[in-house]
Amino acid sequence: MPIINKDTVLSEILAQHHILIPIINRFGIKLGVGDKTIEDICDEQDLNVDFILVILNVYLDENYISEKRLAQFGLEPIANYFNETIQNYLHSLVPNIEKHLHAFIALSNANSEELKALQKVFYQFKEELVQHLEKGLKHTGPYPHELLRDIKSILIKHVSGNFNQNLCYAVIFSVGSLEDDLIIHNRLRDSVLIPKLDKLNSSDIGSLQNTIATSNHKPEKKKLLTKRETEILKLIVSGNLNKQIADKLNISLNTVLTHRKNILSKTGIKTVSGLTLYCISNGLLSPDSIKIN
Repeated sequence: MPIINKDTVLSEILAQHHILIPIINRFGIKLGVGDKTIEDICDEQDLNVDFILVILNVYLDENYISEKRLAQFGLEPIANYFNETIQNYLHSLVPNIEKHLHAFIALSNANSEELKALQKVFYQFKEELVQHLEKGLKHTGPYPHELLRDIKSILIKHVSGNFNQNLCYAVIFSVGSLEDDLIIHNRLRDSVLIPKLDKLNSSDIGSLQNTIATSNHKPEKKKLLTKRETEILKLIVSGNLNKQIADKLNISLNTVLTHRKNILSKTGIKTVSGLTLYCISNGLLSPDSIKIN
């Protein structure tokens, strides 16, 4: 029996298995799904429910894949899914790790040799992964998830001195998430995509890849903060209270509260520590200008 079926309420399975959240995004399914079943959502968005069920179940059960299940799907939807996965790695998961890693290093006083080793391993991983991913469907080897284990090992076993624990956790969790995804992705490639591609010549593979590339969705534009919102954000991160911000900018307290509400809406961040990371990651403040308690 499959773990997930057409009548499964998607929000319930996502609450139990967070690893599936980026997977549904690769099919264009966004969060905010309510209490709809997977079949209802697929009907609304004109998606192949049977193919999505296979992918979701494989992520939860490595023994779920079978030749019989794979035979019912053509190559194009399979290749399109893998292409979306590649885009997700390149434009979301890897940059997310890099953002957390830069903030961790910038706000830490850990041993410099350890940090150099950490950076070296990450950029080696990033370079190898990008080289593999840029080959697209023509890439035949596994992706280098072993280097992610090295990054976690350095953080867990070898980093010493004064460093920001929360940012360290953020790096470990984001690295672990990508590592788990890559392991399953490698298994899916070996079981699903490669057997299909083996039946094509290089010219056919190139044509298929070009067809898929033209249909890639563009990433959503971020909502930019206004000049005043950015000014207030910097004051918040610097430790100023609402009344102090109002006095410094010669505006009313209600105006400050309105701007804070807009900042929360645009960034989706509620905590000062989170806003601090946002400022550093987006170049609004340098790490040296922020006091660490």
